[in-house]
Amino acid sequence: MYRQCACLVERHRSELSFALLLSGYALYLILGAWVFSAVELPYEQRLREQLETARKKFLWDNACVSDERLEELLTRALHANNYGVSVLGNASENNWDFISSLFFTSTVLTTTGYGHTVPLSDGGKAFCVFYSLLGIPVTLLFLSALVQRIMVLVTRRPVAYLHLRWGVSKPKFAAVHAACLSVVAALLLFLLPAVVFCRLEPLWSYLESLYFCFISLTTIGLGDYVPGETHNTVPNSHRTLYKLAITLYLLLGLVCLLVVVETCCELPQLKSFRRRFYRENNAPESEIRDQEEFSSTEHDQMTDHLTDQLTFSSVSAQAASLRQDNTPWQ
Repeated sequence: MYRQCACLVERHRSELSFALLLSGYALYLILGAWVFSAVELPYEQRLREQLETARKKFLWDNACVSDERLEELLTRALHANNYGVSVLGNASENNWDFISSLFFTSTVLTTTGYGHTVPLSDGGKAFCVFYSLLGIPVTLLFLSALVQRIMVLVTRRPVAYLHLRWGVSKPKFAAVHAACLSVVAALLLFLLPAVVFCRLEPLWSYLESLYFCFISLTTIGLGDYVPGETHNTVPNSHRTLYKLAITLYLLLGLVCLLVVVETCCELPQLKSFRRRFYRENNAPESEIRDQEEFSSTEHDQMTDHLTDQLTFSSVSAQAASLRQDNTPWQ
């Protein structure tokens, strides 16, 4: 009986692992919802009470203003704020100058989408749809090609070289390399930039700056914190340069983060773990052969520089022999 159960489990190991993954993911969603509800709901209720108290006090101090007129003003102000236009000292700032528009296009094409600035006109909304329809796939193609090239220089060649030079186990050395790369990326992409944003944004704490860096580079883009959009009394004489620097930070930071993620995904330990949840290959022989050919193509694309040189020399030798054998037509 025990042996039969063991055989049954082994036969359906992939399905059971996937069911366990699905259950774990559902529980993770429920846990996140419970934590956010428990933490944020009391704060929301206190904020509502404070806002209602402030509104009643304003109406009491300004008896000439009716509740209906105040409601109308607040409605228009909130509606304009949803389109990135605020009544709080924004007379000298434009949301659609060239640099701000460049920042907007970068957030759209990288799917960060802060939502603080959105097209106002129907023409702008229609253009945004078609622009994103073409731009997002091109951006993904560009990022994947760039990350693949950087991966060769940053991950594959160093790991292969040190593996051959020192004779260290390649999976172990790859894990150490990924850990070191993750630490460096955390320092350069999150911890140090958070210090800079904390200095340049007077109303942001270090935690809020670190929160912005993480939300932005992971393309979550909630839009509750957007640099250069804080309305305060501190003038920003270099707002254009600041916006351009932020755009470059988001693009370069996204590329670096993708390199780290790809490095971790290529770890043999992680590949072995992921394989537990994939569907077992019960395809016909023709499909298996196609998959093997596809895997062989992927492997050829991931070869290191030494292998590329050997392959190039062998192809050149074959071409030379063909030229020698080739005789002109009589």
